[in-house]
Amino acid sequence: MELPVIDFAALNGEKRSKTMAILNEACEKWGCFQIDNHGIDKELMEKVKQLVTGHYDENLKEKFYESEMVKSLNTNGFISDSDWETTFFIWHRPNNNINEIPNISKELCETMDEYIAQLLKLAETLSELMCENLGLDQNHIKQAFSGTKGPTVGTKVAVYPQCPNPDLVRGLREHTDAGGIILLLQDHQVPGLEFLKDGQWQRIPPSKNNTIFVNTGDQLEVLSNGRYKSKVHRVIAEKQGSRLSVATFYNPAGDAVISPAPKLLYPSGYRFGDYLKLYSTTKFLDKEPRFESTKTLANGHY
Repeated sequence: MELPVIDFAALNGEKRSKTMAILNEACEKWGCFQIDNHGIDKELMEKVKQLVTGHYDENLKEKFYESEMVKSLNTNGFISDSDWETTFFIWHRPNNNINEIPNISKELCETMDEYIAQLLKLAETLSELMCENLGLDQNHIKQAFSGTKGPTVGTKVAVYPQCPNPDLVRGLREHTDAGGIILLLQDHQVPGLEFLKDGQWQRIPPSKNNTIFVNTGDQLEVLSNGRYKSKVHRVIAEKQGSRLSVATFYNPAGDAVISPAPKLLYPSGYRFGDYLKLYSTTKFLDKEPRFESTKTLANGHY
């Protein structure tokens, strides 16, 4: 099975309907997909990867390989309580803490800020397209995520270092993502990311030509009333090289109150007799408008 690819360039032409259908199916069946022609400066993306790799080599690599977990590999069997990764997290919205990251260069700070400004536009566009496919107002996801200060945006920068015995540890253990929309700039050579689909692990290939990999989190599953499910995924440790991952999370604010979009809920709390009265006049019409009208039934009256 091939991972769905959404060509954003096709959204402005005669292939828009087909592209929107591909996006909807990807969200419903896969919980993840690639975006091509996304509009983000690919030279900027390449620069982000180069600078993050340089930061890892200079500040994190030696410390990682001197850690107790690395030293204990091969002695304690499979390591089930740790991940073979080295990471740091950057907050971008509503507050930016990038200058507080130890030993981070000014060039990496400026490059990352420029990249996130472009990526945020993509995240908002993607949220609008998802709303359109769900039949919601264009800004429903953004408004639901906003709280008092707008959606939260942060980036987990991770390197999954070369592992001498990948059978004894996960790069990152199995999990779903807690938030909303995750946009990943990943390695173009070293694989490792896997998603669980229909009971089988599907290996996600490295991103060629700086496509953006996207997956949906728990809050989007709740907001969509289960239509867009968050999927279990993991990272496999690799013996042949280190894998880079720059994952940006477009998440609800901490004080955002999340619930299924009312438009996506089935009606409830009505009397069947009242439903039959409505049914008698709409029997040969589509059922969805009838369900929507049924939501107005209350206390046995229509």
